[in-house]
Amino acid sequence: MVERIAWLVLALLIHLPPFAAFFRPSLVTKLYGVAADDPNFALLQHRAALFGVIAIACFWAAFDPDVRKLAVVVTALSMISFLGIFVAYGQPVSLRTIAVADAIALPFLAYVGWKAFVA
Repeated sequence: MVERIAWLVLALLIHLPPFAAFFRPSLVTKLYGVAADDPNFALLQHRAALFGVIAIACFWAAFDPDVRKLAVVVTALSMISFLGIFVAYGQPVSLRTIAVADAIALPFLAYVGWKAFVA
């Protein structure tokens, strides 16, 4: 039960909200501070679509143990790479909320990773 809750936190609270920017492009500006006429806007909207892939993987993993290892790898790659990039670029204020959300989610990721690969 705890494992399922951890997966659902990762799916519904961490990765689903930024996925909404795929359907509501104005959220790209709100989340990342990038105007609609900026060439990077399309890239960030695509990033939102990729959050949908991660949200689906985490949701699926909540109910199907066979996909948990892959879901851990995909989710860890996304979260840890973002945090590394965030730090490498001097922790931009415009990305701080996203970095805090990923940092808060790391214990959930660590737990499901441990359950998938060790327990």
